[in-house]
Amino acid sequence: MPAPGAAGKQTYVIACGALAREVLDIIDLNGLPGFSITCLPAKLHNQPQFIPERLREKIREVRPKAGRILIGYADCGTGGLIDKVIDQETTEDCPIERIGGAHCYAFFTGQTAFEELAEQELGTFYLTDYLARHFDTLVVKGMGLDKYPGMTEMMFGNYTRLVYLAQTDDPELDQKARQAAEKLGLSFLRVRTGYGELADFLTAPPSQGS
Repeated sequence: MPAPGAAGKQTYVIACGALAREVLDIIDLNGLPGFSITCLPAKLHNQPQFIPERLREKIREVRPKAGRILIGYADCGTGGLIDKVIDQETTEDCPIERIGGAHCYAFFTGQTAFEELAEQELGTFYLTDYLARHFDTLVVKGMGLDKYPGMTEMMFGNYTRLVYLAQTDDPELDQKARQAAEKLGLSFLRVRTGYGELADFLTAPPSQGS
């Protein structure tokens, strides 16, 4: 659905690679016309200081072909720098919007519901479908827990619970999430979120005046 006045141009979604599957599912399930998706590497979440400039590069790459650009990133630990890039790169003929919230856990769950969930137990470690699927690579190997098992207590000793925020109903991912909780010595809770506010964001009509 191109922005008004941008006939023939597409809506570009620039998203975190950890959201690629979910974004494509939402586009497919809702039959959204004129959408293209491009992603930055999911591993940038471990180095959020690099996200804003990589995002700027990607915006400038797709802008000549875009009627509007949707940013599939929350703030993601950048301290408002993603919003600063959006303000600087938005043009009259190509508006740029990002989904609200501090991180993907909040927009999958819903901002208010996530705050309530977090307040229930402060020492909570969260997984999404993507993180459950890649837990061994991103957490066990990524943090060196496979080589130095003693680091598990040092890094997760203040956590008491693992909450799996499930976007889909997948028994294999449920099992992976439970195993992750066992590896970290945490209690386990599964919360079915679906695509949450990400779906609302992608399916909403262009903002008035864009």
